[in-house]
Amino acid sequence: MTLRLLPRGIRLAVASCTVALIAASPAARAASNPNIIYILCDDLGYGDVKCLNADGKIATPNMDRLGKEGMRFTDAHSSSAVCSPTRYGVLTGRYNWRSRLQSGVLGGLSPRLIEPGRMTVASLLKDHGYATGCIGKWHLGMDWVKLPGKDVSELNIESVEQVHNVDFAQPIKNGPNSVGFDFYYGISASLDMVPYTFIQNDHVTVLPTTDKSFPLTEGRKSNPSRLGPAAPEFEARDVLPTLTRKAVEFVGQHAAEAKSGKPFFLYLPLNAPHTPIVPSAEWQGKSGISPYADYVMETDWAIGEVLRALDQQGLAENTLVMFTSDNGCSPQANFAELAEKGHNPSYVFRGTKADIFDGGHHIPFIARWPGKIKAGTTSDQITCLTDFMATCAEIIGAKLPDDAGEDSVSMLPALLGKADKPLREAIVHHSINGSFAIRQGNWKLELCSSSGGWSAPRPNTVAAKGLPAVQLYDMTADIGEKTNTQADHTELVDRLTHLLEKYVADGRSTPGAPQKNDVPIELWKDRTFKAKSGSAD
Repeated sequence: MTLRLLPRGIRLAVASCTVALIAASPAARAASNPNIIYILCDDLGYGDVKCLNADGKIATPNMDRLGKEGMRFTDAHSSSAVCSPTRYGVLTGRYNWRSRLQSGVLGGLSPRLIEPGRMTVASLLKDHGYATGCIGKWHLGMDWVKLPGKDVSELNIESVEQVHNVDFAQPIKNGPNSVGFDFYYGISASLDMVPYTFIQNDHVTVLPTTDKSFPLTEGRKSNPSRLGPAAPEFEARDVLPTLTRKAVEFVGQHAAEAKSGKPFFLYLPLNAPHTPIVPSAEWQGKSGISPYADYVMETDWAIGEVLRALDQQGLAENTLVMFTSDNGCSPQANFAELAEKGHNPSYVFRGTKADIFDGGHHIPFIARWPGKIKAGTTSDQITCLTDFMATCAEIIGAKLPDDAGEDSVSMLPALLGKADKPLREAIVHHSINGSFAIRQGNWKLELCSSSGGWSAPRPNTVAAKGLPAVQLYDMTADIGEKTNTQADHTELVDRLTHLLEKYVADGRSTPGAPQKNDVPIELWKDRTFKAKSGSAD
C-alpha cells in the first residue's frame, strides 16, 4: 500500500517518524558536530607555555594563540605522571591504575594494553559518523609477531636481549586500528625506544634492518637512547617534522568531507619535547637558552602548522582543538640549566615528571572552539585528561554505557562557561611507582612518604622512611607542597582515604553501576618499590 492511499493523518504521522529517524541517524547527527583535534605533547611542562607562565623564557606564540582564542585551564591534570598510563586514560576515560599496568610504562614491543572490546574515544566518535585518525607516538602496546621461542616484556620496557625478538616484516595486530582509528601513522612508543621506524596502520613503512641509538640531547655529551632495530634512513630529528606534515595532510584530506557533514577526529600525540631532545637544524639555538628550549619552540611550531592548516581549509570555526601534555617535564630537560636563564618548566609546582607531587601531573590544557568557547577566558575547574571521553559524548549527544568512561566527567559546562560549581567530586593522581593521591577541592592527600617518583625524597630511601606515611597539603595556601599538615587534620586524612578506597572498590569514580578493576589494586607502594632511574620513560 502506498502512502497516498492512507488517511492524511496517518501519512503525516509516518512522515514525521521518518524525518525523526533520519535526524536521529549517526550521519545526520554528525553533520552538526565539530571536528575534534586533540594535541598531546610529550613531557611538556606547565611552565613551558608562555601564556600560562608569565615568567617563562621560552617563546610559544602558537600555544599562546590558542590561549588568546580559547580557554586556559589552570588546574588540569594527567591521570598519571608518566606516558603510557596517561594515554590509556585519555582514550578510555578510565583511570590507568584500573588496568593491568600498575606502575612504570610499556616498551615499543609491548602487547596491547587497551582491553579487547573496551570503548575508546575513537570508537565512540567513529560510531557516530566521524572519520578518525591517530598520528604520532602510540605507546599503548600493539601485538607484534614474535620469532619462534622468543618473547618480549608485557608491562615494561623490553630488555636489551629482547629488542630483536620480533619479525618486523609481519603485519601488526591490535594496534590503533583495533580501537577505533581508521588511520594510523607514527611510532610505537617513545622516541628513545625501539623500533626506530615509522608504522602505518598495521605495518612498518621501512624494515628496521640496522641498529641505531640517538644522543638523549642533540649536541651534548649524554647517554644514548636504547640501541636497537632501526630503518636505515630513520633519524630522530626528522620525527617531529614528519608527524607535523602527516597531520597537516590529514586535515587537508578530510576537509571536503568535513564541510559536507562528515567531521573528523585527529588524535595527535607528538613525540616532543621528550627525549631524545633533537631540534631540527633550523631550530637549533633559536631559543638562546638550551636544546630543550629549542625543542619546545619547534613543538610550538608544529602546533602552529596544524592551526594554519585549519585556517587554510576554512575549518577553524567548526573545530574543537584541545592542547595538553601527558605529564610534567622530565629532569632530562636539565632544570638547573634552565633555571640559570630564569625558566622553570614546573612553574611553581613541586617535583617533575614521574612524581606524585603536582610537578608530575599538573599540566597545560587549552581548548579552542570559536563561537562556543569564549576567547581569552580562564577556568580554575579541577579536570583530568580522562574527562575527554565524557566531554566528547556530551558534545555529540551520546550516553556512555556503564562499562565505558568510568572515570570521565564532561568538561563541556566549563568550556561553554556554564559551570557554576565543581564538575568533579575529586580527582585521583598516580605516580610512576604506583603511588596514589586524591585531591578534593583544595586538599590533596598523598598515600606515600616520598615523591613516588624521581624527585627527593625518592621511594624507599632513608629520607623517605623517616617521614610520615601520608602527606596532606592545602593546595590553595601551599601550591608548592611544602608543609605536610596530616597531623593536624587526621579526620580529613581518614575521609579522603575512604573516598579513594570507595573509588577503587566501585571500579569507577562517576555515577553508574559498579565495575571490576582488571587486577587487584594495592594502594600503598612505598614499601615495595625500588626507585628507578629518571633517564627515559
